[in-house]
Amino acid sequence: MKRLAAALALLGLAAVTACSSGTGGRSASGGGGGVYTTVDAIKPGIDVNAPINPYNPKGNAFRGFNAQWLGWTKNHLTDPNQFYPGVAESWEIAPDQSSITIRLHPDGKWSDGRPITAEDVKFSIGLAYTQGGTAYALDPAAAGAASDIEIVDDRTIKITQAAENPSVTFVRGVMETFVVPAHVWTGVLPADFWEKVKVARSDAPEAEAARAEITGLAGKVIAFSPPKDVSAGPFVLERVNPGEALLVKNKHFHNAANVAPDQVRILNYTGNEQIWNYLIAGRLDNAPFTAVPADVMKRITRTPGNAVVRGYSPVGNALAFNQSRKPYDNVHVRRALAHLIDREQVTKIASPEGGTASVTTSGLHQKAAAAWLGDDFTALEPYGVDAAKAEEELKAAGMRKEGGTWAMPDGSPWKMTIHVPAPFSDWLAGAKAITSQLNDAGIDAEVVTTADYPLYLEELAAGKYDAGFWLVALGPAPYNIYQRLYGTPNGWQLFGGKLKHVAPGKEGNWMGGAETIEVEGVGKVNPGELTVKLNSAPEAEQKEIIATLAKAANKDLPVIQLWDYVNTQFVNTSRFTGFPENESDALRLTSGVWIQLGMVKKK
Repeated sequence: MKRLAAALALLGLAAVTACSSGTGGRSASGGGGGVYTTVDAIKPGIDVNAPINPYNPKGNAFRGFNAQWLGWTKNHLTDPNQFYPGVAESWEIAPDQSSITIRLHPDGKWSDGRPITAEDVKFSIGLAYTQGGTAYALDPAAAGAASDIEIVDDRTIKITQAAENPSVTFVRGVMETFVVPAHVWTGVLPADFWEKVKVARSDAPEAEAARAEITGLAGKVIAFSPPKDVSAGPFVLERVNPGEALLVKNKHFHNAANVAPDQVRILNYTGNEQIWNYLIAGRLDNAPFTAVPADVMKRITRTPGNAVVRGYSPVGNALAFNQSRKPYDNVHVRRALAHLIDREQVTKIASPEGGTASVTTSGLHQKAAAAWLGDDFTALEPYGVDAAKAEEELKAAGMRKEGGTWAMPDGSPWKMTIHVPAPFSDWLAGAKAITSQLNDAGIDAEVVTTADYPLYLEELAAGKYDAGFWLVALGPAPYNIYQRLYGTPNGWQLFGGKLKHVAPGKEGNWMGGAETIEVEGVGKVNPGELTVKLNSAPEAEQKEIIATLAKAANKDLPVIQLWDYVNTQFVNTSRFTGFPENESDALRLTSGVWIQLGMVKKK
């Protein structure tokens, strides 16, 4: 796969030329601290015409370098509310997560020397409202939305969660707010903006119009282009060209004394191969997660100074089914496929350096599963490779074997197609390994590629595929994890605090699973309803719900989990040291965050 942003986002979820200097970014000197060279994991490709704007998808705002959140999420196995300081120096979370009080660094300044204030944070929250979602949803019934923003003093701000529909993701939504200078962005929001927010979050007759007016500002926010970079981060963008972005040290950054490099070069790339070549040439001080085949890994690690660090990555890869298409509506077929797919072999072929074979299907990354489920995790059906069990399951589904090839119950041919986006090399290799195994077992299977990831997601959501690869286990919040299996893609939609289940093929329901599932020892459950409860349930109740959902996913198999990603990163210690060690939670953040926290040292 090109890249996990982490994704990956999520959350929104995941995807992922030349250096113009002639020095390769390694021998150049920007002063006593030298030059740190890397690539951006979040936005592949540098657009010289893009604004210095963190809300712009192509913007020249690089997270952790010149673009700052209030705090940097640690992605703990089970606790989504652990952070490193960003623009915020400290924070206090109410015991019931009803509010968070944020204190800014007392000496925090913008790169133009002006103080970073609570007014800047409030203005930035206003920009976030125009984009919608997370903690800044305008619908008063939305889960986890802010109901009040109070400036306590110049360096302190309190954000309160609406009591009607609380969410355990509220705090993270607040802390992952980009903070921009109000004195630069002034005029982007109208003077009566906060009055409009108050109306939009009410049940007044004019609320809908107010919401539309605020979200209508989204395009203006995204397109805004500051005349120069005024940064709260450790670096300021000096110039950008098709080959690289050059950032220089922000002398006003609160921890500037511990920021080792004087300059940062972020090199352009359009695919994994360019990153491999940069690494082999020893040009990068760090490269974030990159899918690397075994032979290329050997070449990379032979380069002097290069080293590999690995850690937990809260994401997994799975083969997902469109259950509105036959025979994938039959759980026995899905179980048979699980018994025929050798996950160890698939992982060895597809992601030998960046993944570990999934122990089983639970909806969770195996490390998170062990933390949440304990011994219950080992009690789940592992679906080991077993041709005899697979045959039993296929026969239970009414499938027929004729001349060594499996056919549909009515005798018609069964042709299984697995779709993947063509640029994702590890997905393509994994899909080919699976179809080879299935063909050996008498199932006529083939891989079909889609030109790019956006088109792949569009066609997947439209229900055009029998089966396709799908990212799962997106932690650490359990609500987000199980949304991948029992959320909108499988028919459950939450509007105004009310949950509904739409029919397969409607409104993005491409998985087409049943609305209720029989779970051994529990009875009939609605997994979508349980998933929504994870959004507000206390930890003890969350564990009970997760145990039920893991059993449901394990027996019903809306997906077959293939491998859990390993956060495999590359560092070069020729010029800098102090990089995070194996399993450090800092590996889940950009190296700009490592630098601003003072971890990275000049050699």
